[in-house]
Amino acid sequence: MPLERIFLELSLTWLDVASSLFFLLAWAGYAIFADWRAKAVPTLHSAMDGYRRQWMVQMIQRENRMVDVNIMRNLTRSSQFFASTTMLVLGALIALLGYVQQAQDVVSSLPFTIKASHRLLEIKIMLMVLIFVYAFFKFSWAIRQLGFCGTLVGAAPKQPGDNPEQYAVEINRIALVTSYAGTNFNQGLRAYYFALAAMTWFLHPYLMLIATAWVVYILYHREFESRTLCALIGD
Repeated sequence: MPLERIFLELSLTWLDVASSLFFLLAWAGYAIFADWRAKAVPTLHSAMDGYRRQWMVQMIQRENRMVDVNIMRNLTRSSQFFASTTMLVLGALIALLGYVQQAQDVVSSLPFTIKASHRLLEIKIMLMVLIFVYAFFKFSWAIRQLGFCGTLVGAAPKQPGDNPEQYAVEINRIALVTSYAGTNFNQGLRAYYFALAAMTWFLHPYLMLIATAWVVYILYHREFESRTLCALIGD
């Protein structure tokens, strides 16, 4: 059977298949669940969306917008830091593909690990590469969106007085693009969490199952039940 031959050549077990599928389904499933759940209950992102709009209302009334520009700059720096770090990690992972045998010897010498074939170890490394490529695209898109927001802040009209809501279209537009940037930054950061879970596959498939479940729990707790969220929404 072709499938049996593939399993044999890769030293692949059904536990490896189950743990990798669980990992992918948990990541995709949590992303879908989080978007669905956010429609019914407050989240960190939805709470921050309210503050983003309030920020833009205040920005419209300011003549000197250096404060707003500096905030945009700081937000951009966070995405730039993670984008640069992601490129460094990708470089290290690509280089690791040339030293698979040495990596295999190191992993095999660790206690409680399952010895993997050369090809299977390459697959594990490529999984990490794909995760960080995804993260890079998210962080780099967040950088561009924040750059757009900086331009929109510069183009926004100044409205002194007590009725900035007459510029609700401009306010909503900038707040929405800033929210999109926050969404992409959050998704890139989420990829880092799941990358930590994927790393445990190098040691043992069972450990990958446990780490994936732990990451999902941590993400859910921080986005939906954290003390930071309670402080933001005033509970």
